[in-house]
Amino acid sequence: MKRLLAALVLMAASASAAATTVMVMSIAPNRVDLLVNGAVVRVLRPGDVSPEGVRLIEIGAQGALLEIDGRRLQMVLGSSTASSVVLSADARGHFLANATINGVAMRVLVDTGASTVALNLTDAQRLGINLAGAQRIVMHTAGGVRQALRARLAVVQLGDIVLRDVEATVSVANELPIVLLGMSFLNQVEMQRAGSTLTLTRRH
Repeated sequence: MKRLLAALVLMAASASAAATTVMVMSIAPNRVDLLVNGAVVRVLRPGDVSPEGVRLIEIGAQGALLEIDGRRLQMVLGSSTASSVVLSADARGHFLANATINGVAMRVLVDTGASTVALNLTDAQRLGINLAGAQRIVMHTAGGVRQALRARLAVVQLGDIVLRDVEATVSVANELPIVLLGMSFLNQVEMQRAGSTLTLTRRH
């Protein structure tokens, strides 16, 4: 029974990972232009099915009715099925957000200069991270050379974006005042800056 449950969980995870993403680029009375999986533009007319299996059912006043991965979705111009979050810069131009790490709410700072998600020892203990036998490394930061421990985060969630098994570093000196959301997370999302807003979208 346990093996069956494990197999079902694995199948569900695989199906989720392979989900088709669609963004509506334009809507005309007789056609829609779709960006599929962030890579290719498909032009569909009512009844058409794309090579990825996206079907345009109809176009109406409420937008385009699409069938994607067996689900019917009413989509309007500019809408997308990809998981995304929009952040606003603070007065200093920093992007701060509320995230959930290993099920615990944490305040994070988006930091493209950090190679991983970086946190202090106190936060690591709050998150239940087991650091026994963790590899000790030397990090070169803006504040100088620092000692840190390698770790893995089971789940990092920011808005609708959920990433699993994310690399992290834990500061031994415990000096980080906030969790830095570094490139081990950011490399898995698309980042679009527009003025004082930053949009993060989960890669397909």
